[in-house]
Amino acid sequence: MLETLDKWDKALMLYLNALHYPALDGTMIFLSAKAVWIPLYLLIIGIIIKIYRKKSVVVILVIISLIGASDFITSSIIKPLAKRERPCHDTEINSKLYIPIGCGGAYGFVSSHSANTFALATILLLISRKKVWCLLYLWAFSVAYSRIYLGVHYPGDIICGALIGIILAFVFYLIYKNLDTKAAIQRLQ
Repeated sequence: MLETLDKWDKALMLYLNALHYPALDGTMIFLSAKAVWIPLYLLIIGIIIKIYRKKSVVVILVIISLIGASDFITSSIIKPLAKRERPCHDTEINSKLYIPIGCGGAYGFVSSHSANTFALATILLLISRKKVWCLLYLWAFSVAYSRIYLGVHYPGDIICGALIGIILAFVFYLIYKNLDTKAAIQRLQ
């Protein structure tokens, strides 16, 4: 069963990675660079502060905790346990891949980029219930696809990362809903 899934994942990886265009390289590299997300994060923090005022401290702390947990679980627990090579390190297919930048760490399962971006999009949608946050899913999908485009993650790494991010967002949303926010705000003052 796992062998079949691995074959499908590699075949899909080769197909999707082959859909590259040099004119898109810069965009895909940009989407994968974590530092370029800072302006987006600052914009999100500004929107949260404007909407939630005093309660924004709690919302921001929940989001920071979620992203921290998502990144820790995917990068420090799952990747070292699974030890699945990134496609760019896999000698079976790496010579067939388009890899416009370096390969990164040895292991790729699961994608922390995918987990973190889908976690953020999901928690913001759950907390605010404003459909405008659905636009963040376009960003999350774009970041996730950029990882395949660059040859550093299999589609399975992306899908599982996204699922982990979404599940963690629901867990942190339940925590957020169960917080006594008034008491938390009073303690912060």
